[in-house]
Parts: sequence; structure tokens; C-alpha cells
Amino acid sequence: MVSDFSSKIFHKANVQKSLYSHLVGSALALEIASFARQQQAPILCIVQDNQSANQLKQEIDYFAENDQLASIFPDWETLPYDSFSPHQDIISARIEALHQFLSMEQGIILIPVSTLVQKLTPRSFIEHHSLLLKQGQKLDPENFIRRLTLAGYKNVSQVYSHGEFAVRGAIIDLYPSGAEFPLRLDFFDDELDTLREFDVDTQISKDKISSISLLPAHEFAVNDDTIALFRQNWRSEFDISRDPACIYQQISNGAVPQGIEYYLPFFHEQLETLFDYLPDQLQIIELGDWQQTLQQNWQEISERFQLRKDHILRPALQPQQLYLQPDELNQRLKHYRRLWLSQGESQSSIKATALNYTAIPDVTLDNKHTDLMHRLLSFLEQTRHRTLITAESPGRQEQLAQWLSDAGLNYSTVTHWRDFVQEDSVQEDSDCFITVAPLSEGFIDKDGNIQLIAEAQLYGDKVRQSQQQKQSQVDIENVIRNLAELQIGAPVVHLEHGIGRYLGLQKLDIAQYETEFLAIEYAGGDKFYVPVQNLDAISRFSGNPDAKVVLSKLGNEKWSNARKKAAEKIRDVAAELLEIHAQRAVKNGHSFSLTSQDYRLFSAGFPFEETTDQRKAIEAVINDLKKPNPMDRLVCGDVGFGKTEVAMRAAFIVANAGYQVSILVPTTLLAQQHFDNFRDRFADWPFRIEVLSRFVPAAQQKTILSDLQQGKVDIVIGTHKLLQKDIKFKCLGMTIIDEEHRFGVRQKEKLKAIKANVDILSLTATPIPRTLNMALSGLRDLSIIATPPQKRLAVKTFVRRQDDLLIKDAITREIRRGGQIFYVHNDVASIERKADDIRRLLPEVSIAVGHGQMKEVQLERVMQDFYHHRYQLLICTTIIETGIDIPNANTIIIDRADHFGLAQLHQLRGRVGRSHHQAYAYLLTPHSKSMMTSDAKKRLQAIESMDDLGSGFLLASQDLEIRGAGEILGEDQSGQIQHIGFNLYMDMLDKAVEALSAGREPSLNEVLADKAEIELQIPALLPDDYVIDVSIRLNLYKRIASAGSSKDLDALKVELIDRFGLLPEASKNLFGISLLRLRCNRIGIKRIQLNDSKGYIDFIEKPNIEPMLIIELIQQKSHIFKLDGPSRLRISNDMDTSQKRLSFVQQLLHQLENG
Repeated sequence: MVSDFSSKIFHKANVQKSLYSHLVGSALALEIASFARQQQAPILCIVQDNQSANQLKQEIDYFAENDQLASIFPDWETLPYDSFSPHQDIISARIEALHQFLSMEQGIILIPVSTLVQKLTPRSFIEHHSLLLKQGQKLDPENFIRRLTLAGYKNVSQVYSHGEFAVRGAIIDLYPSGAEFPLRLDFFDDELDTLREFDVDTQISKDKISSISLLPAHEFAVNDDTIALFRQNWRSEFDISRDPACIYQQISNGAVPQGIEYYLPFFHEQLETLFDYLPDQLQIIELGDWQQTLQQNWQEISERFQLRKDHILRPALQPQQLYLQPDELNQRLKHYRRLWLSQGESQSSIKATALNYTAIPDVTLDNKHTDLMHRLLSFLEQTRHRTLITAESPGRQEQLAQWLSDAGLNYSTVTHWRDFVQEDSVQEDSDCFITVAPLSEGFIDKDGNIQLIAEAQLYGDKVRQSQQQKQSQVDIENVIRNLAELQIGAPVVHLEHGIGRYLGLQKLDIAQYETEFLAIEYAGGDKFYVPVQNLDAISRFSGNPDAKVVLSKLGNEKWSNARKKAAEKIRDVAAELLEIHAQRAVKNGHSFSLTSQDYRLFSAGFPFEETTDQRKAIEAVINDLKKPNPMDRLVCGDVGFGKTEVAMRAAFIVANAGYQVSILVPTTLLAQQHFDNFRDRFADWPFRIEVLSRFVPAAQQKTILSDLQQGKVDIVIGTHKLLQKDIKFKCLGMTIIDEEHRFGVRQKEKLKAIKANVDILSLTATPIPRTLNMALSGLRDLSIIATPPQKRLAVKTFVRRQDDLLIKDAITREIRRGGQIFYVHNDVASIERKADDIRRLLPEVSIAVGHGQMKEVQLERVMQDFYHHRYQLLICTTIIETGIDIPNANTIIIDRADHFGLAQLHQLRGRVGRSHHQAYAYLLTPHSKSMMTSDAKKRLQAIESMDDLGSGFLLASQDLEIRGAGEILGEDQSGQIQHIGFNLYMDMLDKAVEALSAGREPSLNEVLADKAEIELQIPALLPDDYVIDVSIRLNLYKRIASAGSSKDLDALKVELIDRFGLLPEASKNLFGISLLRLRCNRIGIKRIQLNDSKGYIDFIEKPNIEPMLIIELIQQKSHIFKLDGPSRLRISNDMDTSQKRLSFVQQLLHQLENG
């Protein structure tokens, strides 16, 4: 381990502060890890910021082979005196860390300067509100719930985040602070029977655990005592505002407002510091010039205090109440032994010991040279030290191994650092060793005769950050189909009766039994009640959420006709798709071969780890290009999800094979952006890339056109100019079309002519849902990139009243981290006035204005300047809804957000959050709530609560899904989808494609196939004391009704028992009836109705049973069965209990199914 590598740093005798310099690259992490192993006390390592802490922890973890040695005490990631709170996960991590510090004897704490100066909740609070939970302990559930509330936990219907709990009878779900997974506690009377971790996405239990420390949810409690203390402290410090938005009034009412952390002193008698949590023998390591960061941090705190000290609603506390002053901090540090470490020269007046580490020289790969690795080979030849080369992922390691092998180097693979430093554990005849490690920069250790080269040093740039991607277990499409988050009044579709409004779940007494129904209101106020076991006939109506929905009328033929018309159109669509597929299979095109060495090197230039979906799309495109048939593939993915890289890989393969590539885009701005990106990406390759747009002078355009015809241009990017008759290619191999739906009708006709002859790769950011992809599987070449890139974070969304201070904070926070801001002001008449207001507020910020009434050339110039970072802030109308990708813009402020629709707000918010930085959206509303409609308030509440990377995306963009479907299937089909709803349309298309693919003509009945209805007059429901939350109950009913097999039903049973406890009798009946429905659908039974003495069975027109079976049944048991018309079987029998009725139907169906 690291102990095998002796640390060169130590505390010198009788010296309070020892200084060391020249800890080059990751030698710094190596020395800290080695030093910590030799210490019997905790080490506090002061770093400049969170980013430095994260990188250092990764490197220490590698050298120590122990991810527990170093921990980060995280920064709040908010500005001093901010108006919103840290993320709950950050609060959770901090509380866990404070709890560990109370008993810490060894290890490294990495702490950013901004966190070190914060005053903290007292140790007594953490100790008093912590509880060790153990399996088998005596614990009264009601007292425990009270204790959770006092510790700041929030009672919710379903647990998703740290600091939440949910109660379901004898089961309590809980997400403790600091825990990796939430817990399911199962009580048996007043004994804690079991503790099980469960998955947040599926809500299903995982592993049992024996114990866990339950920590408080916040650094303060909100109860009667603390509220009284808060009020007393406030009154002694500030005046009292009667405004209900005032912090004082909110806390007095038991609410916990955003930004309350900056009033922490009011909740406690006395705050403490990090030094109070840690032992006296603590050792301090100081990195680089952190004192300068400390002074800058204090200056920022002081400036922000001056701005906020007189705020009426949120007056600021004195800085010394919340923070340690620089002099005070430095005085505290004098009590400890200190090491100062620098990666470069020492700037201190105290003499530093220079360690014998030196930097790795230039070893970058050189694809202009015949020998790609000549610099590395030369370096290895000169030094003769044992060499370790690190890759950032296993895939990158494979690539590195291939290059080393091609260069004739003999390498060995090692897993751990200790394998490399221990001479007896490695092969001495190896030229070098390779491993996977997250190191940013290598070093030469002349004392130890070893050297380490980080992968980034081979590429001469920062390499992709690779972490294991979490694969979600939840199909997002099912979130829609399962009616999750369905609100009262939302439109739904019933397969037979059409579009109505959801009124909620209602219980009715049927034949003395309580039964639960989903109530739907239709036109004219008519109500229809759907038994919960038949909820598979219900789907969410997916259309524009802001549009008025026309409700169907019960008993009216209009819905039935609309459904039949759609079914006929759907059959035509399915047939056309199959025909296109057959035609393309016989066409001849180019078959491109792949030069593996060149392609590997080009791929290595992509500075990120590919997402799973991106990798699949790239593989699909490569396979298409290898085939002799022409490619016609559509790649769908949100802006910033990696479509362009797929196009670049394809362009490289075609250009490398000697063919030309044209890239067609709808706007000049996009053409320029693609040109810049392609030029950067292909910089090291001998391909000529040109752009044709109005920004290119006429003389230069003429030259480009001539060179295109002669084959001197390899890749050309342009707008519709590329479709003009004077454009001639010498050898066009592929056309890439970006956002085809944004071209006009005439341009689309020209595109069709192009498509007939060359390989086509189309890119779109319009969401195409996965159900459509499934329906078209094998018929249309479609790749969906739905996985967000690594480190992509959901956009933090805040609905706030218009406030200059808030606007100034938001813009300042973004500019300080080097980012840009969109400010949406959707009124051209007053946009210049708004720009002047912002200039007065922030005179040092460079501001541009853009709107749709500007001349096109002028607008494009503004957007281009913003894209190239010439402006920090763009004040604009909704022209940015769709357009270029600006990864550097990570804050958006939307004026009068109450005037926008839900889908429009979602799209505007989607302009930010394109990089790995945390993005922010501020939705500004008028000061008076009376100026907003109730619908606007609901929309804002919904968008604030929606997770941009989760199910909320689909909920907010149903209109986009319909556009996406129209793009694939044609505009006519978009109309059909609007009439009958997206989900029903997709189900019907799926059935039609399945029938045609199997070689049979889909009948109207097959496309409109209804599921069996069963009414046995028995209790069949999930009692509301079993599943309390209505939305969860609705979701489960839908999943049970939609289960496709007995295996699915068994899995659901297991899940319910796991989440809610043993099934009540009524719930067992619900599963029994659902199993019977599956058998009825297989046999061809439309309806079964039974009471205690009689009933009937209705068959479909052509059931899947032998007619003789029915005849034999009637002959053998004529006293029970009689035919009533061609499709009804009458039943008379003694079935006076629910169990008898259930058993009777089970036996009858078994007989019909098995003969």
C-alpha cells in the first residue's frame, strides 16, 4: 500500500510550521496519503475550493487504496447571505461528516476555505438528535415518528430525498442524513423487526442491515422551543415586519424558508467551529496560496453584508456571527502543528525544503509524425525509470494498451499502486506499466527511480472524467403510462368512451361490497366509473398541456368514429413503413471500410466518456456505413447530449475513405457553430473543412464551390445554399441533415432527391419518445440519445418575486464562475428599457440585446458574439427557445414567468444546464400575487418541482412528443394523435406493425383490441389504510391492470408486500381477477359478469377456442350453462361467497384453455 512508499514530508522537531515545495502534479496527493498513513491523529487539509477538494480526494483514494481515508467537508455551494438553501444532499453530507468528526481518530479532512470559516451547529445538537437504530430493539413507532419530526425530517407520501420519511402502518420508510440508500423499517408491535435498504427509483427493498446511526436532517430543529428562541433573538437584533414573506413570520408559523441557514445563530445559544469538533492533536496541511483566497472570501462576505443588512424581509446578520474573521482563523491555527505544501516554488519568507520531484516533459501523441508515440519512446529511453501510465477508464486503458503494443513497447497491467511500487510484484522486463487511475498530472521521482504519466499528458489536454454511470431501472415512458403525478381535472383517455377529465379515485358499494373506481367526467357533466382492475383501458391524454381539451360525449359515435379513422390511417402508416424498409434493402450505396488505427485515434480526441446511448448510436452508424445499402438514420437527442460527436465520427469515416461529406443546417448561426466545432475536432487531421453561408464573402464562396467540384474540400457545412443547383461535388458520400423539420417545403423536396442516392444521417433535438422507437423497431433506423452526459445536473429552479437584489446575485454568481446568463424579457417594446435597468444595476457586465424584430443579419451577429463569449449577459425574447448550444450559459432569468405556458417554460429552462456545472433558472413573478391567475400559479409550482433530468421532462413536453411523432410519421399523423391521444395512438400502431410483420393483415378489431372486463361482485381493491397515498394507489392499480403476464403480477405482489406489508384479502382478490383477465384475453372472452346465483360470459367474434368445447360443456352441465345468442354463455349456479365465484371462474377458464 502507500506505507510501502515512504513519505518525504514530516514535522520537523521544535518547528511549528514546516514548508515543502516542488510536489509536482499528483505527487502532492501521494505525499499526503503516505504522510496520513504514518499519523495517529486526524489531518485537516485546507484547499482553495470544492473542485480542488474533489480532484485531490480522487487521487488520495487511488494512492491509499482506501476511499475512507480522505473525506470532504463540502461547501454549501451558495453565496454568503444567499436567498436559497443548499441542496438537501449537501446538507446530508455535512451532517454525516460532523457526526464522524465527533469520534475521529485518524484520516484526512479536505476542506475548502469558504467552508473552514463557517460557524457550525454545536456538537450537543448533533449528539442529542442522533439515534442508533438496531434490529430487534424496543422502539415505540409513535414516539419514533415524533422524534423524526423534531430532528427535522419531513413526512411525505413517498420517500425520494435525504431528510424524508413516510408512514404506512407498521412500515416506516426513511432516508437518513448521510445514508447511501433510504431505509425501510418494519415494526412488530413496539419492536424494530427488520431494517432494509431500498431503491429510490423502484421503491423495492434491497439488502438487510443490522444497524444505522440516524442523524438530524438539518443543522437546526424547528419546534416550539427553537421557534421561541429564534423569535427572541430576532427581536433583539432586528425590527419585525408584518409581511408574511418575512423570515420571522415564516419561522413563527413553523415554515422553513429558503436561505434559513444564514440565520443559524438564532436557533442555538452558541455556535461552534470545526476546531471544536476535532481533537487537540489535529494536524494541519495548508496547500498553496490559500491565504489569498481567505482574504477574497472575507471581502465578498463583507460586501454582501453591506448590500443586505437593511433588507426588510431578510436582513443580514453581522459577518462575525456566521463566520470566523481571517485574523481569528489564523490565531486558531497557531495552536496546531502545520505543514505547508506547494506544487511549485515557495513564495514564503520561511525557507522551504524542495523535494526531488520534477515534471514530465512533453510526451503528447503526434499524429503528424510517422511514429505516433515518438515523444514518449524518446522520454522512456532517456530516463530508464520504472514507469506507470494511467488511463481514466478501462476502455481508455484498452486503447492505450493497443497503442503501446503498436509502438513495440512491452507493457504490463497493474491494478493497484502497491503492485507498481513493490518490485517483487511486477514483471521487471516490462518497458512500462499501465493502470486505471483518476490522476490529472504525473511526476518524476528521482529518489525512488519511478515516474508516473497521466493520460491527459499524452493528449495534451484535459481528458474525459469517467465515472460509473448509474443505469436507471425506471422506464420514463412508463411514468406517463402509469398515470403517475396525475392531477385532479387532468384529461385522460378511455379506450371505449374517449377523452374525459380525471376526478379521482372513488369508493362505491356494489352488491354490499366496497369497490374502488376511477371517476371520469365527460362532456355535459356525465360521469363514468372505471373499476380499478380495468385501468389498463385508461391512459393519460398526451397533448399540449396549455391547450383546451375537447371532452368526448358519452354514448356519442364521434369518439368511436375518430378511433376507427385513426386505426385505418395507422394501418396505412404501418404498411408504408414496411414498404420503405423493403425498398431500401434492395438499393445499392457506398460500403465504407473502417481504418481501425486512424478511427481509434480520432475517437480518442473526444474529451468526454461516451454515454451508453451515444455509444449505441455510434455503433449503429458504423454498421450502417459498412453495409452496401444506403444509410438513412435519424439520431434524436436533446441539445448537448452528444449528437454532434456521432455525426463527426461518421464524417471522419467517410472523409477518411476519400469521399466528401455535406452538412446541412437550417440557420447561418448553426452553420458557424458546426464549422467551429468541426474545425476544432478535426484540427490534427489533413481534411479541409469549409462553410457556405452569408457570412462568407462572395469571392471566397466562389473558390469553395470550385474546390468542391474538384474534390479539394472534404467536408462542407452550409444552410439551404447547399441545395442550390450550382453546388456540385466530385464524390459525395454522405449528407448530414441537422433539424430537418426546420426546413421549408421546397427545401424538403430537394432533400428527398438527395436521399435517393447517398448515405443520410439526420439529427434532431425534437424529443422522439421511446414507445415510438419500439413501434418502429426494425422499420426505421432510429437512434435515441436519452442518457444525459456524465455530471449533467438537474436545473435548480426558483420561483421568486421580482427583486433587483436577487437578479444581481444570480448574475454575479454566474459571472464569478466564468459563465454567461440569459435574461428573457418577452416584450420588444420595453426590452431596451429593461437592458438599461440591468446596466445600471451591474455596470461592469457586458450586455447584448436580441429579439425577433431585429434584422436577421443583426440578430445573428448578436447571437454569434454571445456564443463566442463577447457578451456575458443576453437580454432577449423567446427567440432562444430553440437554437444554438451555449454550454457556458448556466443561468436563465425569466421575467413575468406567469405569462408563459408549462411547455414553453420547460423549453426555456432547457437552454441552460448543458454542461456539468450546476445550472439555475429564476422565474420572476409580480410583487402582488393577485396579478397572477390560479393556472399560472399551478404551472409555476409544477415547473419548480419538476426534475429536468427525470420524469418531469416528459410531462412538460407532450406537445414536443407529438411534433416528434409527426417528424417520423408525417404531419397527417400528428392530427390523428391530437384526436385520440399519444399513448393510445402508439398502442394501436404497435399492434398494426406486429400484425403486418407477422405477414397478416391487421383487422380493425385487432388494432382496437379491448381487454376483458370481469365483474364478480367481490371486494377487489387496495384498501386506503394499506396504501394511503391516492397517487401511489392509482399508479399501482394501473400497473396491476396493465401487467402482461402472471410473472409480472407475481413481481408486483412481491413489491407490494415489500413496500406495504402482507396483502389484505381484497388485494389478493384484485390480483386473482387480474390473472383471470390475462387468461380471458388469451381465450377471447370480452366480459364475465357473475353474482351469487347467475351470470354470463361474452366472447369476441372469433374466440381462440374450439366451438366443440362449448358444446361439450353445455351437454355435460346443461343445468349450469346455456347459450344465449351466438356469443353469450349464460350461467346458473350456487356461488354465494366471493371465494366460490373466484374458484368457479378459475376452473371454467382452465377447462376452456386446456380442453
